[in-house]
Amino acid sequence: MKISVVITTYNRLHLLKRAINSALNQTIECEVVVADDCSSDGTAEYIKFLREKLPSPQQHRLVYVCNSINSGHAATVNTGIALAKGDWIKFLDDDDYLAPNCLEQMQRAIALCKGAVIISCIAAQVNQYEVEVRRTPVLGPGLAFYIPQGDIHYGMLLERLPFGTPVQVACSREAFFKSGGWDIKLTGCDDIDSWIRIAQFGDAIFLNQCLAYRTIWSGGYDQKIFLQKRLNTNILMKEKIYALVNEKYRCQIPAFDDIKKYLKLHWAIVALKQKKMKNFFQLVDASVLSLTAWRLLLASPLARRGNLHSSDLRKIVLLE
Repeated sequence: MKISVVITTYNRLHLLKRAINSALNQTIECEVVVADDCSSDGTAEYIKFLREKLPSPQQHRLVYVCNSINSGHAATVNTGIALAKGDWIKFLDDDDYLAPNCLEQMQRAIALCKGAVIISCIAAQVNQYEVEVRRTPVLGPGLAFYIPQGDIHYGMLLERLPFGTPVQVACSREAFFKSGGWDIKLTGCDDIDSWIRIAQFGDAIFLNQCLAYRTIWSGGYDQKIFLQKRLNTNILMKEKIYALVNEKYRCQIPAFDDIKKYLKLHWAIVALKQKKMKNFFQLVDASVLSLTAWRLLLASPLARRGNLHSSDLRKIVLLE
């Protein structure tokens, strides 16, 4: 099984260098595809220089493609993956980077789960100085979990299975194209939208290992989206997931109106934590009085931290 790391970039060469190095220096060999959204900061020249520095037998590993016009993040992802040759695609944005053993650990897990089409891991969230500020939560006890396809959307709906951002995720190239690729019409949650659709074609794996580093800074794509828009997009994503939940879970899931109340409550609390009081008063409504919304808000982190003994998440053991 071959893996391609697809790095999307736009005018962030100073960060892109770190992302490329983290991909080229993996403990297993991989293809690295840099998909450039028409940068004007010398990215093309740098990639050419870097490629020529590699030993001749290794130069094919570094591939560069550039959009003819600035087309947006989702379109750039699609451009890069169209050129990639790997059986699996590891997503990577230019401001994030990988642990040296990221691909090796993912490859070993995938080999144990032949029906898997998507895999995710723990990410350390770091500031611009690469100082860790927090980590995404572990998914229950154990080193890794295998999630059958019929259980994935149920887990996603109730936030018990957070695949996370691109730096955490890899997927089967075949499943990516079956799903239709990333939706270029979306601004925000285009990654989550893709995971939702990819998960229709096979099983999932979650690794309780920190194999990725996500940079939290003012220039990040997610920081440029207003909270109200993030809420609206979250509701759209949950609506898509809700429609795909397996019939065996239909009697267990809350009404979609309660899901919407939970999301409004969540983003109102985010605004409060960020001291964005204007946003808080715009977002807060009768949802704060919903007991179901509060139960959903409190239940998700508790479930992820250790109450995952139900049949929808099956522990697997990785090879030493």
